[in-house]
Amino acid sequence: MVVSGFRRSLSFSNQSIKSRKTLHVRSTSLPCRSSSHPIISQLKDEINELKSWNSSEATSACVCEGLNRLKIVHESLDDFLQLPQTKESLSCHSDLIEKNLEDFLRFVDVYGIFQTLFLTLKHEYLAIQMAVRRKDEAKMAMHLKNLNKIAKEIGKLESSVQSIGKNYLFSDNFDAEFAEIIRDVIEVTVSVSVSLFGGLSAALGSRKPPRMGLSWKKVKIHQGIQEFQQINFEKLMGLRNKGEEEIKMVSKKMQELVEDCMVEIECCGERSFRSLINTRVSLLNVLTQLKIK
Repeated sequence: MVVSGFRRSLSFSNQSIKSRKTLHVRSTSLPCRSSSHPIISQLKDEINELKSWNSSEATSACVCEGLNRLKIVHESLDDFLQLPQTKESLSCHSDLIEKNLEDFLRFVDVYGIFQTLFLTLKHEYLAIQMAVRRKDEAKMAMHLKNLNKIAKEIGKLESSVQSIGKNYLFSDNFDAEFAEIIRDVIEVTVSVSVSLFGGLSAALGSRKPPRMGLSWKKVKIHQGIQEFQQINFEKLMGLRNKGEEEIKMVSKKMQELVEDCMVEIECCGERSFRSLINTRVSLLNVLTQLKIK
């Protein structure tokens, strides 16, 4: 039985990424050389664009751009897997498909865990915002401690994703172009994922839970996502002595972080999660068809 995946969404991020080309259509034609097929050329271009994507800015906009580009690569890979020449290349290599299935299952698992963690993270920020408004230092300290726990869990995801795709061995008679595409897709998926998980973990890890009455030791983080680091919880110690204007300003900044940056990251992460599921479904369908034959 052929497994169905998620339907593709027509919603797009506001980030500036190149529009998908109009020649992105599925074709059943079999050209003389696989490299001449427009879907393959397009997929290679999209992979190269993602490889040149610069994540050094460490902003939520940059991370979301990477996630959106990654979704596009996975959609093109899905189309690539439908090509007759691709299925022909895989016809004698069911073991490789199973290896790909295992790797994409790990990606899906990691992103599924991330979605849950990020939802919890958003709730913690809302709880901290409420504690700031009420000038409740005990509650704020408790929720900041929770942020540290979430940071550690997201850090584990970064370590997990870095081990995916290792030790790929292709036989001499395997199509070199296909081997290169698989390696590259795994590589860029790992790269974007590390930028997301590492950027969040680094930013959240700078939040040290305070001892009541003591100031925090400031920890400088260079790779954390900037918007998360711009909220300086250290300055909020002694909330009861803060003026109303300062409290309102911090509360507003936290609300903007949740409503703008966090919502956008959550949406982009969800789209990437669905594209990973669809890719795995396509691989599973290819394997099923080969076994039927």
